[in-house]
Amino acid sequence: MMPTQDGSGYGQFGAPRRQGPTAASRKGAIAIVVRSIGTDHHRNPHTGVQTFADGVRPIPAAALSVPDAEQLQRILARGLPVRMHLTLTPRQTGTHQSGNVIADVPGADPSAGMIVIGGHMDSWDLGTGAIDDAAGIAITVAAAHRIMEAGRPRRTIRVVLFGAEEPGGLGGDSLYAHHHPGDRVVLVGESDFGADRVWRVNAGLAPSNAALAARIGAVLAPLGILTGHGEADAGTDLGPWVRGGVAGIDLNQDGTRYFDYHHTPDDTLDKIDPAQLRQNVAAWTAVLALAADAPEPIAGLPPRPQRP
Repeated sequence: MMPTQDGSGYGQFGAPRRQGPTAASRKGAIAIVVRSIGTDHHRNPHTGVQTFADGVRPIPAAALSVPDAEQLQRILARGLPVRMHLTLTPRQTGTHQSGNVIADVPGADPSAGMIVIGGHMDSWDLGTGAIDDAAGIAITVAAAHRIMEAGRPRRTIRVVLFGAEEPGGLGGDSLYAHHHPGDRVVLVGESDFGADRVWRVNAGLAPSNAALAARIGAVLAPLGILTGHGEADAGTDLGPWVRGGVAGIDLNQDGTRYFDYHHTPDDTLDKIDPAQLRQNVAAWTAVLALAADAPEPIAGLPPRPQRP
């Protein structure tokens, strides 16, 4: 996996971790070891979600750090025998209670609809979850707080700290199931890609909101943020709303170094650059200020299929 600004390789290169154990078990393997899904050369293996398909016998599954995986390749290329001893401690303990933390900045006009933003609270226990995703929580909470301090916005801004994102977006799915369409959400956006500079904005707005999209692009340009031409997906937790036809906003952060630390013991607070963090907060504050007080109705694109 190579580093990229948009992190686009993760979906493709993550497949060996996500589906590899099922494929290996079906072929009769007694265990599977994959090269870490990351862009670093540290001695820290990356972890991440992995499940076995229904009816498949679970087998031990692990990841090697990139340097160790490359060393194994060199040994095998020389035709030498390899013996591997695996000691794996993770275990499946069943389904447990989780929860979302929700706070509102009340709006002055309930008929104008609600904006929902946030990030997720949980992280893999190898690290402290600073970039994945305490940073996203800090960014969105700080932006909402700035709006609140400036006065009462037209639209209510709901900030959600999602639980159980890492096991598969369970907190986000729960919010959508219990609050759509009752809360009349008109715009969603999630921060879940670290805290490096926002470099692009994609606004998933209906054609009738072209003027609002242009205003968002104009206010973000002085922060060095380009206007993209793709659709917004609003991340794992808020993606269901976009797929359901609600407008979405993506403030894309630079992911060039994100997968050096993602899901490893290196995901710690020292990886957060304060200057880049402030640029994120400024960008989110600007978008919220425009969207929350926009005089026109906010509409999304046509609904798309929900993820299975």
